[in-house]
This record gives sequence, structure tokens and C-alpha cells, in this order.
Amino acid sequence: MMLPRTPLAAAFFALFLAAGAALAQPAPPPPKLEPLPEIPPPPGVAAESELEPQVTITRREGEIVEEVRIGGELRFIRVTPRHGRPYYLIPDGNGQNFVRRDSLDPGLRVPLWVLFSW
Repeated sequence: MMLPRTPLAAAFFALFLAAGAALAQPAPPPPKLEPLPEIPPPPGVAAESELEPQVTITRREGEIVEEVRIGGELRFIRVTPRHGRPYYLIPDGNGQNFVRRDSLDPGLRVPLWVLFSW
């Protein structure tokens, strides 16, 4: 190990050794910790079990039908035929008729044209 040659470097070296010795001492044990009580949910917020989707799966001869409900409201039906691609039946505004879609993608595409640039 090479020792410092200037008095200022020697002072920094001594300070470095003293700091290392102070850090080498074992830390005192932490105080005895107790678990916090359970925090109640804020008022007016639905429980997580109400927000989870409820899925009913019906297996028929040639297809599998999955009804997905959230909060008791029918959101969509996924139909998976034995041969072919699955499709979705989504209720319209009044909930009486269903619209068939090949995916849950809303199909909204926002144009990203550059009108001006500097």
C-alpha cells in the first residue's frame, strides 16, 4: 500500500481510516416492532370482490360460451367454436341486442398526421 506524500493527503487518509473504523462498529439492535392494525377501506368504495369479473362458462356440443359480468352487469359474451376463431357478443346501449365483433378492440384509430412542423 502506498502512503500519501503531502500533509493534506495524509490528513484525508487519516480521516478516511477513522470513518472506516467508526462504520465498522456494529449497529444497535432495532426497537421491538409491532404490526400495524388493519386499515379499513375508505367509505363509498366498492370491495374488490365486487369489481372482479364473474365468468360463467357453458360448454355445448360444438362451442364454449363464456359470459363475463362485472358488478352483476353483462359486459360481453365470448363464443369459441370448435372449428374457427372465437368471437365476442357485446350488448348495445339498451342491453337488448348484441353486436358481434371479432375482438374487443374498439376499432378507434386516431389519425396521427403531421399538419405543421418547424
